[in-house]
Amino acid sequence: MKLLDLVHRWTGGLIGLVLAILGLTGAILVHKDSWVMLPHASDTLVRDPAAVAAATDRLLGAYPSANGIVYASERFGLHQVRGADGVGAYADQTGMVVTHWSSQWARPELWLFDLHHHLFAGDIGETVIGVAGLCALLFVITGVILWWRTRRTFAFRLWPKRMSRPAIVMQHRDLGIVAAPLLFLSALTGAMMIFKPVAAIVVAPFSAPSDVVAALAQPKLKSGPLAARPDWRAMLERARQRFPDAEFRILSLPRKPGAPIGLRMKRAGEWLPNGRTSLWFDASDGRLMDVRDALAMPTGAKLFNAAYPVHAGKVGGLVWRLVMTASGLAMAMLGSLAIWSFWFRRPKRKKRAPAAVA
Repeated sequence: MKLLDLVHRWTGGLIGLVLAILGLTGAILVHKDSWVMLPHASDTLVRDPAAVAAATDRLLGAYPSANGIVYASERFGLHQVRGADGVGAYADQTGMVVTHWSSQWARPELWLFDLHHHLFAGDIGETVIGVAGLCALLFVITGVILWWRTRRTFAFRLWPKRMSRPAIVMQHRDLGIVAAPLLFLSALTGAMMIFKPVAAIVVAPFSAPSDVVAALAQPKLKSGPLAARPDWRAMLERARQRFPDAEFRILSLPRKPGAPIGLRMKRAGEWLPNGRTSLWFDASDGRLMDVRDALAMPTGAKLFNAAYPVHAGKVGGLVWRLVMTASGLAMAMLGSLAIWSFWFRRPKRKKRAPAAVA
C-alpha cells in the first residue's frame, strides 16, 4: 500500500496540472454551441440540398483556398469555413459571412479546443494528453484501492474544510471516489481517441481490430483534378438520395493531387455529431466513387465512433452535458489541489533532537 500511495501521489504531483487544464477546458467546451453567441447561430437547420449547395458555392467562391466546410447542425445554425493556418469564417445558411478570422486566437472556442486537444503543441501535445489520460485511469484505479482503507471516514465535500494538507487530502480522497466512474469514462474515451492500441483493447471483445481499422480507413481512390465550378447541387442531391435520413455535416476538398472530394453525413441512428457515414466524389466531374454507411460498420467500429460523443457530451442532451461538466470540474479540482498539496503543503521534516552530552 505504501508503494501504491507513493506512485499515486508522485504521479499526481507531476501530471496534475495537465489534468486540471483538460478538466476545465473540457467543461467549458461541452457547452460551446450555447455560448458562441453570433447572429443566426440559433437558426433552424436547412436540409434542402439545393439551398445547402447554393451556400457552399457562395462560401467557396469567397474563400477559394478553403479546405472545407462544417455545415450547420440542429444545435448550431452556422456554417464554418475552414482554411489553412487558422483562417476561417462563420456564415449563415444562405452563405452570408457573419464573422471571419485570420488566426485561431481571434475565436475563444478555437484556441480552447486547441488547448484541450493539443496543449498548443501539435502532435507532441496530443501525445502528452494521451499519456495524461492513461495516468488518470491509473489514478482512478489506485485511488479506489487506497480509499477502501479509510471508507469509514467518508464525508463528501465539494471544497476542503481548510487549505491544510490533511483537509485537502481528505477532500481529494472522498470527492475522487464519488467522481471515479465519470473520471474513468472521460479518461478512457479520451485515451481511445489518441492511442489506437487502447481503442483496439476496448473494442476487441466486439470486433476484430483489423475489421475496425478497415471500416474506419480512408479508401484508396484516384480522382481527377478539382473542377473550376464543381456541381455541388448534384453531389448533395445524390448523397441525399442515398441517405434520405442523414444531415450534411462536413465537405472536404482535395488537399493533394488525385484526392477526391469527401462528404460526411450523420444518419439518424448515429451519435457522432459529424457522423461517420461518408461519400467520396471525383473532384473533376462529381462522379460518386465510394460510399460507407456508418450504421453498417462492425460493432467495434460503432463503439469507437461512440467514444467522442460520450466524451464531449454530444449525446444525451442537456442532462449528459451537465454530467460531463461535473466530471470536468471534478478533474480540474482534483488535479489543481493535488498540485497544491503536493508541492506547497508538503509536511515539514522534523528535525532530530541533538544528542545528549555525556
